Amino acid sequence: MNGDFLGHQPELTLGEKLWQINWKLILLLTAIASVGWAMLYSAANGSVDPWASRQAVRFGAGICVMVAVGLIDLRLWLRLSYPIYGVALVLLIAVEIVGEIGMGAQRWIDLGIIQIQPSEIMKIAIVLALARYFHAASLEEVGRPTFLIVPLLMVLAPVGLVMKQPDLGTALMVMMVGGAIFFLVGVRLWKFAVIIAGGAASIPVAWQFLHDYQKNRVLIFLNPENDPLGAGYHITQSKIALGSGGVVGKGYMMGSQSHLNFLPEKQTDFIFTMLAEELGMIGGTGLLLLYSLLIAYGVIIALRCRNQFGRLVGLGVSTNLFLYVFINIAMVMGLIPVVGIPLPLISYGGTAMLTVLFGFGLVMSVYIHRDVRITRRTLAGEL
Repeated sequence: MNGDFLGHQPELTLGEKLWQINWKLILLLTAIASVGWAMLYSAANGSVDPWASRQAVRFGAGICVMVAVGLIDLRLWLRLSYPIYGVALVLLIAVEIVGEIGMGAQRWIDLGIIQIQPSEIMKIAIVLALARYFHAASLEEVGRPTFLIVPLLMVLAPVGLVMKQPDLGTALMVMMVGGAIFFLVGVRLWKFAVIIAGGAASIPVAWQFLHDYQKNRVLIFLNPENDPLGAGYHITQSKIALGSGGVVGKGYMMGSQSHLNFLPEKQTDFIFTMLAEELGMIGGTGLLLLYSLLIAYGVIIALRCRNQFGRLVGLGVSTNLFLYVFINIAMVMGLIPVVGIPLPLISYGGTAMLTVLFGFGLVMSVYIHRDVRITRRTLAGEL
C-alpha cells in the first residue's frame, strides 16, 4: 500500500491492535452460539454428534478468522472490496457449471475438504463493494440517477444468479442489504418507490418464472390448511410447536413435536421453533434480546467510525444480521413464505456461520481502525 492511500497516518502496531480487540463483541457472539450448541445437542436427543460437535469446531475456527480479519487494516479491506466481490460473482457463476445439487437446488461448490455456498459469501461481498463505491460520494452525486446505475447492476447481477439456483430467500436478502446501503447513503425515497412500484407491477410476469415448489410455498403461506400433510406440513407443524411451548416451554429436551420427529429441519431452518417449544416465550425472547444487543452493538461501532467506508460496512453487516434473524423467525411463525434462511449462529451449517463471523470480523476492523480517515483524496492517491 502506498503512502497516499494510507494518507500518511501512523500505523497501529500489532500489540496496539490486539489491545483494541472488542471482547464484548466476541462474548455476545459466543453467547448466541452457545444457545445454538444447546439446541443442536437437544435436536440429537442428548448427543454432541452429529451436529453440536461440528458446530463448535466451526465456531472456534470462525472466531479465529474473525480476529484475523479484525486485525487487518480497514484500508486494505477497502482495496480488496472489488476483488472480493468479483471472486464471489465468479463463484456464483461456477455454481451453474460445477455446483452440487442438494434438496432440489444447485447452491454448493465441493472443494473436497468442505462445501461452500457462494450465495452466502455474496451477502458480505455486496456490502464491501457498495461501501467502496459510495464511501467518497457526495450527496449531489448520489442524487444523480446515472451515478446509481453501476451499484444497481452490482446488486442485480448476483440477485439474478442466486435466483437461478434457485434460492429466492438469499436473493431477496442480497437485494434488501443492497437497498439498505442505498438508503443509508441518501438515495431519495421516491426512487425506492419507483423501483417497488415497478417490482409490484412485474409480479404477474415473475410468477411465470417461479419453480412449482416456490409457487406452492406462496400459496401455502396464504392458506396452509389447503395441504396440511403435503406442502403445508412444515409450517403447520411449526405453528403447533410454537403454540405448545407457551410461556415457559415444555422443558429442555422435552419438546414433543421435535423429539417425535413431527417438526422437519429442526437442526437448521426450524431450530427457533424447537427452542420456543422447549424454552417457551421466555427462551425465545431471551435469544431475540441477545440478537438485538449484537445488532445494536454493531450499529454503535459503525456510527463511531470516522470514515464513511467503515460506517457503511458496519451498518451493512448489522443489517445483514437483522435480515437473517427477521426472515427466519417470521418464516417459522408463518408471517412470510418458507424461504430456507438459517438462523445465524444457531442453525447447523458451516458457510453461513463463517460468513456471519467474517462479517463481524469486518466490524471488529471498523472498531479497531475507527479513527482512520479515508477521504476522496486518499482514494485518488491509491488510483
